[in-house]
Amino acid sequence: MYNPRPRADKLPLTQCADLNIDSQSNLEIEGRTYPTDSWTNVPQSILSLVPRRLHLQPSHPVSLTRELIESRFPSPTYNHHNDLSPVVTVAQNFDSLGFPADHPGRNRSDTYYINKDTVLRTHTSAHEADIFRQNASEGYTISADVYRRDAVDRSHYPVFHQMEGARMWDRRKVPGGDIAKAVWDDLARMPKHDLDVEDPNPTVHPERNPLQAEHHSPEEVEAIAAHLKRSLEGVVVELFSKAKQATAAANGPDPPMQKEPLRVRWVEAYFPFTSPSWELEVFWQGDWLEILGCGVTKQDLYINTGIPNHIGWAFGIGLERVAMLLFSIPDIRLFWSRDERFLSQFTTAKSISSYKSFSRHPACYKDVAFWLRSSSSSAGGGLRSNAQDFHENDVMEIVRIIGGDLVEDVRLVDEFQHPVSGRKSLCYRINYRSLERTLTNEEANEMHERVRGELIKKLGVELR
Repeated sequence: MYNPRPRADKLPLTQCADLNIDSQSNLEIEGRTYPTDSWTNVPQSILSLVPRRLHLQPSHPVSLTRELIESRFPSPTYNHHNDLSPVVTVAQNFDSLGFPADHPGRNRSDTYYINKDTVLRTHTSAHEADIFRQNASEGYTISADVYRRDAVDRSHYPVFHQMEGARMWDRRKVPGGDIAKAVWDDLARMPKHDLDVEDPNPTVHPERNPLQAEHHSPEEVEAIAAHLKRSLEGVVVELFSKAKQATAAANGPDPPMQKEPLRVRWVEAYFPFTSPSWELEVFWQGDWLEILGCGVTKQDLYINTGIPNHIGWAFGIGLERVAMLLFSIPDIRLFWSRDERFLSQFTTAKSISSYKSFSRHPACYKDVAFWLRSSSSSAGGGLRSNAQDFHENDVMEIVRIIGGDLVEDVRLVDEFQHPVSGRKSLCYRINYRSLERTLTNEEANEMHERVRGELIKKLGVELR
């Protein structure tokens, strides 16, 4: 049943209470109670999204995208983990992956802390070490909702969905311990494709894309890279061949696009958990688009989880990013809509259909300008942060809490530093626009005044 978003002047008490995180001594998440402390910065509006699990919702575009990708990684070689709790320890989310103590991802300006030892996962890799330790299959995928304090715009949302996968070989189990031969033999059994592939660079490069020489031979990495690339090229075939069909069905035959072969290219990249590493880009509707990142797994991850004889590859992909391309969805907020006019447009992964807009409501722009305190730093940290600290994500979080999905985007449109006092002024433009109805100017004004008040209260700014 369609459950319309409440009017801005009648927000639920839980959303109003979000601005008073300090008053909560405990948080209840999925039936478990967690104590809060000075690190707590996760609002109830975020916690209310935890049960949604869009990647498991039947016929939802995020779930359909997951199903399409999973179809390229069949059991029993691959186990699929789709229902792991989003509440993880700081050790799981950061320490197990070797994040340095001063990594910006650990900041409260970037991450939702339940308390100093517990967070809402910021990536699916928070479960990687545990799955490696289980060592239950040669490969796996993880699909999950992840949480980050981030920008407010049509392509960012504080909750989104990632998918990662990995394939491993055990030196002790392959014939003669010959990893390279075992991988090439496995590759020979994989389906071929007719993609147009650009891959101009060598597999390894001593500066740009180094070999883990203390652990891997060049022959092993050549084989693993070839297996990885064939596997992920198969994902592109699965996704974008269906997307081409959907585009043709929605817009009529487009001979140049329909006849043009799918093109992909491999680009050297850097990721902290793989080396060598690549990004995979797809040429789609006249432009090159980055789809995923991948590489040969850092051997330290295997060593630290008790499987030092393993070697393999891993990849990660954002499900919303791909779903927006496949289904021609223009605004990430739509994924969270309960409106049947949106949800009824999608059925099964076997039949991708392009999104058809059911409404377009006018924008309502409001500016807010303020002076930072002269002693402000960039430390940030959320709604409990010291008023003299400033981080842009704190502005975004205040706007999200008050406006929710009634805000389409927030942009910095001006900044100025006083030539005498050195004080810095910022001006943000907030676009209030509902996906489902026309907002009145009075509603936008009411939300905007609350934003202005909370900026003063929480961040200690001086309005201009």
